[in-house]
Amino acid sequence: MQVQIDIGFSQLVQIVKALPPTQLKQLRVAIDEEIQAERPPTNLETLLLSGPVATEEEIAVIESNRKAINQWRIK
Repeated sequence: MQVQIDIGFSQLVQIVKALPPTQLKQLRVAIDEEIQAERPPTNLETLLLSGPVATEEEIAVIESNRKAINQWRIK
């Protein structure tokens, strides 16, 4: 069975302060585990460096397409 109650932050702080030391330690461990379980933020540089890389063949195709487009624009 689950019960849900809406309490304010100040009330929550009062409840936590009223906990006995053993339960307070258990709460701290539970909160620390929850924080550890969260996914760490991704570093943009690492994300970009681990992304796909064009091969020499693909780069050659891109360059030839650019040349063709530039010739078409000039005419």
